Order: sequence, then C-alpha cells, then structure tokens
Amino acid sequence: MQILVRANAFQQKEWLESNMIPVRFTTDLQEWLLSEADILIDLLYDIDQPTGITNVPVIVNSMLHTCQELPYNYIRLNGWNGFLSKPVKEIAVTAYFGEQKLQEVMDALQWQYAIAPDVPGFASARTIAMIINEAYFALGDNVSSKEDIDTAMKLGTNYPFGPFEWASRIGLQNIYDLLLVLSKTDERYVVADALIKEVSLQRNT
Repeated sequence: MQILVRANAFQQKEWLESNMIPVRFTTDLQEWLLSEADILIDLLYDIDQPTGITNVPVIVNSMLHTCQELPYNYIRLNGWNGFLSKPVKEIAVTAYFGEQKLQEVMDALQWQYAIAPDVPGFASARTIAMIINEAYFALGDNVSSKEDIDTAMKLGTNYPFGPFEWASRIGLQNIYDLLLVLSKTDERYVVADALIKEVSLQRNT
C-alpha cells in the first residue's frame, strides 16, 4: 500500500516519532505521485487548493472547516504541531466513511483514533487555543511575564508545555485563525488584544 504524506520538515519529524509504517513524504502534490497513492495525508492542506482526488481516502489537517465543507472522501485530522505524535489521533469523518470503511483506513495506518465533534478546532485544539488566549489576556493585563506564566501553568497543572510554549510550537497565526472562527459564534473565544498585537508584529517582520 502506498501512503503519501504531504508535510513540511517539522511535520515529517513529528510523524516519524510515533508512526512506524512506511510512507512517502512530499511537499508538493505532483500528479504522478497522486496517481500512485492508496491513501493521501495532506498536513499542508489548503481548502482553496483542492487535490481533486475522489478515488482514495484523503486525510487533511483541516482545523477551521467542517466535513460538510469538504469532499465526501475526506477525513479531518487534528494535525497541529504537537498533536500529530500523540498516540490517539483526533479525527472527524464524512458520512461516506461507515464504521467498517473507516476502520480499514485506520488499520492501514496503524492508528488509534477518537472521533471528535465535527466542529472547527475539534475538542483539544479548542481547549488549547482558549488557554493560550487567556494567557495573552493575563499578559496584556501585566499579570506576569510569558516565562513565569508558562512555569506556573506547568507546575500547577502538570502540562507538558506552558501556553506560550504551545503557541510557539503550534504557530500563533494558527491559534489566531481558530479563535477568530470560534469567536463568530461564541464570545468566549474573542481574541485577546495582546495576541492580536503579536500576530500583527509577526506578519510585519
């Protein structure tokens, strides 16, 4: 079975930390590669640049959209940095994937998986985004420094990373984009001014 994984260098490294099956990595979806794939995993997925593949399962790192917005043969994956190496993959599926068909795909990948609500950010990314946002509210209120907030969270909750460490690992732009989508229907996700300012600074450097 040919499994094609489109990923950047960081994602490839994280993939190899927990996925032992042989795959072919690429950063470009060339037509001849697509024609050979039995499963495509696109960790660099862009909804505005669809692959056009309809004959094989396509697993996409799609955090801002739902399965209703994607082609029928797509599976959504929480592929944010830091989540890809977790032993249980967080996914959402279209109606095309019944229990047996989905299990066949997961068996081929040797993945343990959890079907999450088909909403932007799934469950865990929503939680992490909110924690990071609250940390930026605290930073904006001059409660403490980034380093001290990270330390307090790790010591107080036994988290592997503090909120600012998570933001750096995931990418602050990704956090901002998700919060922006979520805040349209839930005011709890309104983006902290300090986070907006930092994203703006990153864009301009």
